[in-house]
Amino acid sequence: MKFKYEDGNLDFALDRCYVAGWTGRNEQSVKHHIQELSAIGVAPPSTVPLYYRVSNTLLTHDQTIDVLGIGTSGEVEPMLIQQDGETWIGLASDHTDRELEAHSVAASKQICQKPVSHELWKYKEVKNHIDSLILRCSINENKEWIVYQEGTLVNIRPLEELMKNSGFGDNAVMLCGTLPAIGGVRTATEYKMQLQDPVRDMEITLEYKVSILPMIA
Repeated sequence: MKFKYEDGNLDFALDRCYVAGWTGRNEQSVKHHIQELSAIGVAPPSTVPLYYRVSNTLLTHDQTIDVLGIGTSGEVEPMLIQQDGETWIGLASDHTDRELEAHSVAASKQICQKPVSHELWKYKEVKNHIDSLILRCSINENKEWIVYQEGTLVNIRPLEELMKNSGFGDNAVMLCGTLPAIGGVRTATEYKMQLQDPVRDMEITLEYKVSILPMIA
């Protein structure tokens, strides 16, 4: 899969994809996320965090993804990739089928494509100030862009911990968990996401739309 770093192109041979869930660093934040998902019928996790395996073929740079039915939504997440011993950080959306999630979280993670940013940074360039990086997701709701998720990586478990405990390594990619939804988890068809580095005054962006396929009985 191809990405960009500064003025060059990168080609990664990815063979494993992990989606880390329930990764809030603050216990109250994790409970809040469990409660907001419980409100839409999702059973609480057996342990936290959890590392779901999904097909690496779900990752996409497409600006529009197809989903089945109206019950899906995205989540802004930091993304880690490793190849040849070098770790990179980018941006992804763990787009999830919320209706299926009520029956199986693992299945809901596998059913939707995962939009990812074109651009990556070397992890070592941000490692020393990683907690200051800002995640933001905006959705188009009633023809108005509103902030749906926002916060720094201090709200997510240390990425070093997630890498160590997940099985992450060479030729792997991991979506590292998300932030609580402002106003509760809900669906949308247009997303704008950012990973901002206030120390270096840099930003990675991700935008995509959702095309809803009909449910045929």
